[in-house]
Order: sequence, then C-alpha cells, then structure tokens
Amino acid sequence: MPDARLDVSDALGRRIVPISKAVFEIGRRETNDLRLAGSEVSRDHAQIAAQDTAFVIRDRNSRYGTYVNDQPVSEHTLTHGDRIRLGRSGGAEMVFLLADTSPAQERATTTAIGDLRQIAALLDGLRALGSGRVLDDVLALVLDSAIDVSGAERGFIMLANAASELEFKLARGRGRQTLPGTGFAVSRKIPEEVFRTGEATIVADLLDGELANVHMGTVALGIRNVQCVPLRLVRYLDKAEAASEDRRIGVLYLDSREKATFLSTSTRAALETLATEAAVAIENARLYRETMEKARMEQEMRIAAEIQQALLPKAGRIGAFFRAAAASLPCRSIGGDFFDYVDLPDGAFGFALGDVAGKGPPAALLSAMMQGIFAAQAASSDRPSQTITRVNLALYRRGIESRFVTLMYGSLLRNGQLTYCNAGHNPPLLIGKDGVRRLEVGGPIVGLFESASFTEDTVQLAPGDWLIVFSDGVSEALSADGEEYGEARIVDTVQRHTAAEPPEMLQSIFTDVRAFTRGAPQNDDITALVLRYGG
Repeated sequence: MPDARLDVSDALGRRIVPISKAVFEIGRRETNDLRLAGSEVSRDHAQIAAQDTAFVIRDRNSRYGTYVNDQPVSEHTLTHGDRIRLGRSGGAEMVFLLADTSPAQERATTTAIGDLRQIAALLDGLRALGSGRVLDDVLALVLDSAIDVSGAERGFIMLANAASELEFKLARGRGRQTLPGTGFAVSRKIPEEVFRTGEATIVADLLDGELANVHMGTVALGIRNVQCVPLRLVRYLDKAEAASEDRRIGVLYLDSREKATFLSTSTRAALETLATEAAVAIENARLYRETMEKARMEQEMRIAAEIQQALLPKAGRIGAFFRAAAASLPCRSIGGDFFDYVDLPDGAFGFALGDVAGKGPPAALLSAMMQGIFAAQAASSDRPSQTITRVNLALYRRGIESRFVTLMYGSLLRNGQLTYCNAGHNPPLLIGKDGVRRLEVGGPIVGLFESASFTEDTVQLAPGDWLIVFSDGVSEALSADGEEYGEARIVDTVQRHTAAEPPEMLQSIFTDVRAFTRGAPQNDDITALVLRYGG
C-alpha cells in the first residue's frame, strides 16, 4: 500500500498529516485520527479507508457534506491531488497526496495544484464574463469566480452611484448561492477605504497584531480573513497621445470566518486580473442595460407618436364652399400642438389650432386632453367665444400647475362670414385681394384665469381668400444665424402660390421653413392650418 498524506488547511492552520491506519477517521471528535476545527465539520464527519492499492473516502452522514473537487460525495476513490472539503463553506480543506515525497516536495505539489486550480477558475470566470449581458448575471459570475479563485466563504459587490457613493448590489456564498442583502452583515470601513484609495486590502487574519483594533467592527462580526479589491475600469483611447480612462466603479469584497492560510502571489494576481476584467464586464452590462432601456423608451415614444397622429383628424378637408389642410411636425417624438375640424349644426365649418406650453410627453398628454375638451364644448356651444370660455373653465378646474394653452377657434359660413376667437394665439393671417389682415380679437391664454372673458369678431371672406393659422413654431423658427422666420415670409410664400390647392400650399410653407432653418435644430413644434374660401 503506497504512503498517503493529507495537506490540511483549517482553522488551526496548515499541516501535513500522514494516513497511518487502514481506516482513518476524520471529524471534530477528539478520538478521531484527524481532529479538525470548523463550524461545518461534524463530530464524525468522514473516513478514508485503504482498499487493496486504493484509498476511498466515505462521508459518515455529516450534516454539511463531504466534497471532492467541489462535488458532493458519499463514497469516492481518491487520486493524487484530489481536493477534499468538509462542509460547504465553514469547514476544512485538504489535498490528498500519494507516493514517497518529502515535505518540501509535497508543499510544492500542493502549491502547484492550488495555482492550477486558481488559473482554471480564473479562466472559467473570464470566459463566462465574456458572454454576460444582464448586469445581475455578470455580478453573480464575478462573485462566483472570485470565491473559486480565492477560496473565500462569501463575497459581495458594491458599485458607485452618480454621487460616487458605494451601493450594495449582490452577495454570494460558496456553492453559487445568492445571499440576502438585508442579512449580509459587514463593516463598510474596508470597502470604503479601498474605493477611496484604489489600493487592494488582503488580510490573512484580522486578529494578528494591531489590525483587530483598527477593524473592530469587522472583527465583531466574526470575520477574520478579508480580501477587498477595487473594480477599476481602464479603457484605452484610439489616439496614442490621448490619456486612457482609469476610474473606480466599485469594490469586490470577499471574507471568511476562519483563519486563512497565507495568500500567495498567484492568488493576488488572479484577483487583480479578475477585478480588472470584471469592471469592464460590469460597465458593458450597464451600457447594454441602458441601451435596451433607451430602445424600449424609443419604441414607446414611437407608439405614442402614432397614437397622437391618429388622434388628429385627416390632414385635408373639402367642403362645398371651402378647402382646408393642416399638419403638425413635433419638435420631439411627440408634441404639444394640435388641430381639429368641427362640422357645426348650422352648416358652418369649424376649425381650431392650439399650442400647449412645453414640449415632449407632458405637453402631448395635455394636448390630447385639450382635443377632447374642445370637441365636447364645440359641439354644445353656438359661438366661438362661448366654446373657448367653457374650454378655459374646464382646463382651469383641473388645476394643472404651470400649464396653459393658446387656442384659435373659428367657424366659417357658406356666405363667407368667419367668426373667430383668438385666445392668446399667434394672429392668423387673412390673405386676399384686399391685402393682409391679422385676426387678433379674443382674450388671454386658456387655463390660467377662471374668470377670463373672451370676445369674438366676424370678418367677411371673398372667394379665393386664404386663411393661414399657425403656431409660433412656424413664425419663430430660427435659422442657423439665429434669425426668426417671421410672418412676412409666410405672407410671401402664400402670395407666390395663390393658385395652389391647400395641401400644396401647406407643403410650400413647410418646405420654405425647412429651407430657412437648414443647419439649425428644430426648437419647437411646427403646426399650420390653411383654408381657402371658394364662395
């Protein structure tokens, strides 16, 4: 029978123990051939029995199990270099050694085996990190790999928020178990110091020397071995003369309740390598999550834009005595301008154009609500001033702070009489053979004053006259030089296309505005309604 030994690492330290009996008993009981200390070592934990030319390890119904090469076993034939662990995390670890080797050779063998194990664990971890996309999965992969490399019992990751404050993200234990964050007691002193300085802290035993006085909070939790390394993100830029980006995004913390063996240089190097790659993987997962969230929001905005356009009436409207066309180009995905058409009981054609204060989703929501309010009030009111008065009261009573609407509403009869009320909106332009007239009669903007009063005016249209209603996104559109488009350019465009149909006229105005603002960003919703009276 060849000689066999165990390279033992437990709470009592590290030692070489020969297997000197045919049945070698291992456990916490004093009468065992190998007495081990550890929170997960049973009194009679396991035995190693010599059978012919082999050695077999058997678990003796221990509470926390026996593991060979990280696999749970009840009976297993041992080979040279097998790693034996009693318990899941707080037990003892041994390496089974065969043949006649000197203690120095045994130590070299176990060291080499340990280094190879660390390298294998590191390579597995790095390979897994390359496929990680979800942040929580990447954090779990990092912790599992770090625990395998270092032999720690548990670990956690803290990441820095926008204010550079560490936030707890995930905790894991041996066996790839997720630990509850609320029950993970730990002192913040070491992680915060490592994050602040950027220097790794690796302590084999906090009870040695003066360390216990410095880290009393950590020692009070029963922790003796601590390993904490910064997660440093290093990115290299394309240009050689440009400085590379090097910033700390968090810390990787590992600890054990048992006294650890001396941490080798290979362990330190493996942890530093893992931490560097982990920082890149975590940042990539963050960016991937942000990209997916942005894509989801963009998709929702596209759907919202489609819904908003569906709420607007069809762009063109043709009647017995008029032709009209309208369109809205939002500054963002969705906008705060709206227009609407109303067929009134007396045969008149009603039309409105409004501009909600603000941009984006808040303005779009209020715009949709205003369309509903306007449609309900226009159907039950005889005159434009009455409609706008009721719309103002309905909006005011909803109490939407700092939100108001400019609104232009008019009704056109077959005989060419146009009755309108302008509530703080850009004055529409009546353009015909008699020149240009601005329609300004009305009242204040809608939604600010409960008792606001509104008046109306009636003008006579002649066949061929054009009425141009527009939002300030048209008249106040800015060129690349900061110049406003202005009403004069609207008039000039209309007068150059008097023979056009309303859709063509509308397109001419939008084309001219886009040509004027080329090179400058659109800073407001662009909405216009054009109407030609036919008589």
